[in-house]
Amino acid sequence: MSDLAVPARGAPAQAIFRVLVVDDDPDMASFLARLLKASGMAVETVGDGKSALASVASRPPDLILLDVMLPDMSGFQICERLKAAPGTALTPIVLVTALEDHQSRVRGIEAGADDFLSKPVKREELIARVNTLRRLHETRKELEGRRLTAEVHRKEALRKAFSRYVSPQLAERIITDFGEDGAPFEPGAQRISVVALFADLRGFTRLTESVEVDQVVAMLNEYFAVMTDAAFRHDGTIFSMAGDSLLVGFNVPFPQPDAAMRAWMTARDMVAGFGPVLASWVKRGGPSTGVGIGIASGEAIIGNIGSPHHMSYTIIGNAVNTAARLMQIAKAGEVLVSGTVYDGIRDALTPGSASAKGDLALRGKLEPTAVYSVQLGHS
Repeated sequence: MSDLAVPARGAPAQAIFRVLVVDDDPDMASFLARLLKASGMAVETVGDGKSALASVASRPPDLILLDVMLPDMSGFQICERLKAAPGTALTPIVLVTALEDHQSRVRGIEAGADDFLSKPVKREELIARVNTLRRLHETRKELEGRRLTAEVHRKEALRKAFSRYVSPQLAERIITDFGEDGAPFEPGAQRISVVALFADLRGFTRLTESVEVDQVVAMLNEYFAVMTDAAFRHDGTIFSMAGDSLLVGFNVPFPQPDAAMRAWMTARDMVAGFGPVLASWVKRGGPSTGVGIGIASGEAIIGNIGSPHHMSYTIIGNAVNTAARLMQIAKAGEVLVSGTVYDGIRDALTPGSASAKGDLALRGKLEPTAVYSVQLGHS
């Protein structure tokens, strides 16, 4: 049964301090409830351990007055179960007992009891002990609330930081799996296999010479919005955004067995997404241009590179250099891919859309590179 205190008019319901009284003696339970109610607390009473556990599970109280001698299980056993459960570990429990021997007190402490009341219960002692535990409980709740708020703010800050480089899905995974240590963005350098994608606007340098400065910035923002959206859509990691060029990595920071396919789909979406942007530029009197993209795979070194004053998390190596060279010679609306990337995406390509460019001698490369062209057009 329950004997609930009625909150004063205008008082918020959540401010009522709820006490669960567990005692198989109806007179004792009623006596304790009456004293607590008179002090402005809400009280529920049950007469056995099973009912106590059910009540706590359905409506957790702020404090429990628990008789030691119950018909189905001891107060010690109930206390142990509640203190072992994460949801009730911090709920204050007062053991109410007629047992005065030292061994019983030690047993209660081992069970996790927060305090003891001896029978017969004296009103002044009851209220004093309950009020002390009430203040302690409210302090714990306040501290936990502050901790949770700080945790939310910390995660939001991490999410914003990571979202500058990776998709929202990857940012959430990093925060969930690794917390504040930032792994898998290891502080030390790593050598791993990556697929690198470089995208660049064809003839943008000439375009900037005929367009006002504020318009150039606005155009770049429109362009990069399309590029980054495409990269994040396929869980690419953005490593560099300089001028009108963008470097995106795949298979980092998490393994992606389909990295080549993700890079290809990103390139496809970049070219398609840029079509409407280009149309609006031309409509406003801007010159016609397009996106050139290079994709290559291979080993790269991943790590924080820079000086004590400025650091950048980036990738360097053969795959990055090859992708950059392919991007430089790609035409507007064209994607140039290395042979290893082509092997990973050929089954997804429209028949006739790809053509072999042969083994090309790329600047800075000792050996010729097998190159394939995928012509997508401007939209």
